[in-house]
Amino acid sequence: ATTPPGHHVYLPTFPFPSHPFRPCAAASIFSAQAPDRANPPSKIRLYLGSRLRRRPTVLHQVPRPSPVKSAQQIRHWVFGFGDMAEVDDKLKDYEIRKEGEAEILLHKRNAVFYNPVQVHNRDMSIAVLRTFIAKRKEEHEALVDKRNTSHGKDKLSEISCQNGEDASTGQQDEMELNKAEVQIDDLSKEATKPPWKVTRELKPPLVLEALAATGLRSLRYAREVEGLGKIVALDNDKASVEDCKRNIKFNGASTTSKVETYLVDARIHMLMHPKEFDVVDLDPYGSPSIFLDSAVQAVADGGLLMCTATDMAVLCGANGEVCYSKYGSFPTKGKYCHEMALRILLASIESHANRYKRYIVPVLSVFMDFYIRVFVRVFTSASEIKNTPLKLSYIYQCVGCDSFHLQCLARTVPKKNNGVKHAPAFGPVVPQECSDCGKKFNVGGPIWSAPIHDQNWVVSTLTGVKSMKDRYPAYDKITSVLTTVSEELDDIPLFFSLHNIAGTVKCTSPSLVMFRSAVLNAGYRISSTHVNPLGVKSDAPWDVIWDIMRCWVKNHPIKEQARDSPGTVILSKSPKLEADFSRAVAALGKSGAKKTKRFLPNPERHWGPKVRAGRKITSKHVSLLGPDAINAAVNGGGGGDCHREGSGAAPDSSNTAPEPEGLEDEPSNKRQKASGDGEPEGQKASDGEPASEA
Repeated sequence: ATTPPGHHVYLPTFPFPSHPFRPCAAASIFSAQAPDRANPPSKIRLYLGSRLRRRPTVLHQVPRPSPVKSAQQIRHWVFGFGDMAEVDDKLKDYEIRKEGEAEILLHKRNAVFYNPVQVHNRDMSIAVLRTFIAKRKEEHEALVDKRNTSHGKDKLSEISCQNGEDASTGQQDEMELNKAEVQIDDLSKEATKPPWKVTRELKPPLVLEALAATGLRSLRYAREVEGLGKIVALDNDKASVEDCKRNIKFNGASTTSKVETYLVDARIHMLMHPKEFDVVDLDPYGSPSIFLDSAVQAVADGGLLMCTATDMAVLCGANGEVCYSKYGSFPTKGKYCHEMALRILLASIESHANRYKRYIVPVLSVFMDFYIRVFVRVFTSASEIKNTPLKLSYIYQCVGCDSFHLQCLARTVPKKNNGVKHAPAFGPVVPQECSDCGKKFNVGGPIWSAPIHDQNWVVSTLTGVKSMKDRYPAYDKITSVLTTVSEELDDIPLFFSLHNIAGTVKCTSPSLVMFRSAVLNAGYRISSTHVNPLGVKSDAPWDVIWDIMRCWVKNHPIKEQARDSPGTVILSKSPKLEADFSRAVAALGKSGAKKTKRFLPNPERHWGPKVRAGRKITSKHVSLLGPDAINAAVNGGGGGDCHREGSGAAPDSSNTAPEPEGLEDEPSNKRQKASGDGEPEGQKASDGEPASEA
């Protein structure tokens, strides 16, 4: 127990008769020097090794106390051996950050990225992961019951046939028939007994965090989510892997036994382990596009893929050509841009999955803070992927007013024997000019037009979060988002802004309750959206929406506008519908009736993207953002300063690296001109300039 870490103590060798090659066995003890009995050794492992078998077998492992807090324990468990003065010098360079039940050591230099803003991201991931484990168990139990039931029925039918043949060949008297029935009953009871019952054990899910950085996400999974198996944390940055290993030790035996970290390119690792991981978590610093192809192959059938994208400027239309090169879709500009970003990412993941006869089922897709986060399940089916064109649509966005229309890529045609075949969709769905204002259309897409949430999952996740309130540091935020998502019309793609359509006709905006009441009284559905406080989803056609605004303007006159303006053209038409603005019962929605907070303010100033790991702060940055913002980003006041774990413009990896807005070394137009594709010069897989609102 007094042997320093890494030192070996070889016991006398002895023959090992159970091994066919009779190799010599040796015991190797790894331990940390314990200063007293109150501090036991960190690890004691007994190995059986030989020249023929290099990988040792662990026979025994002694757990150690967790978590580690004192400087003396940190000396032995984390930093190794040395004088206390040396250890104290090391500790001066670190600070302890606690999030949830995990604690990490952060170096005061900007060496490994850490952003506390991403606590929302990590809390939401933990909530969905808990729901996934519960759903996975339910599905497994249902499958086992189904197989056992079908197996029992098959066995009973065989027994019944055999007994029926015996009864028909024998004497057809009443006594023999009664005996045969009794025998069948006895055999049917035996058929339900365990001999052929399927009782395959469900293994704990294996989790992969592709871009680990400090390892905080993996540590929280290990300490807070029950029922998980191994967690593999990867990074291709040496400093990040060392930091991750240090934090794993720092959190004690509960994490050292579960979390493994490796220095490797995540794409290569995922390609080398196809369909191995039940959960794959992608949270890169920037665009996830370069990881999607390998990620959809690494997820097990029915597994969960969690993916973050923070290149919002690209996804929201600031750099359309860059978006098309990364995601295969061209964005249009509109107030729905953040939901469109979600649908572009889902369409891209589906496209990558289809190449391997796989498809996705979104369970939750959210926009929070400055990034988007999608949770999808991946399945394999050569027949189901034929329905992918039915889930994708092009967007026709009017350049004059806010009206937009969707054009599906394909349609189904019935065949004989109740079959269907897929054919190109009829179109276009709009004339050459907008029927409302007479302007032209911009075309974008394709985007995912199928539902982006599974409401059963959303409700289950929300219920689980409310039952474990104390275990979520960002409880208020994620409950507000999940509550709003649960009330969305999931079959209505995109939304429009009430203030924008009021701005088109240059009138004062009606209250949200009055407008919703008018739509409901007209016989249509309407809901809010978690993306925008003023966003409205409705199945009402645009002529009904504009008729409601025409009726509103009649009661609230406006000044005369230019004749050729879109608003003047819209108001020049007489309404076909007489709008009823009397308050409808369902106008407030469930959360509104309960006065539930749905859109919370940022908890502190400068809540958003942070400076990339290792980035030097120049005088220009101070002049652009001000000293307060820089101090917050560098010193941890609302910002973080370590390598990839949750990012500003993107979390968790320096594999892809857009810079926070306003922190460029040169103007963005010069950098884009130099790079030639709208991306910052000298950055790998950059995504344009991320912004908190594009």
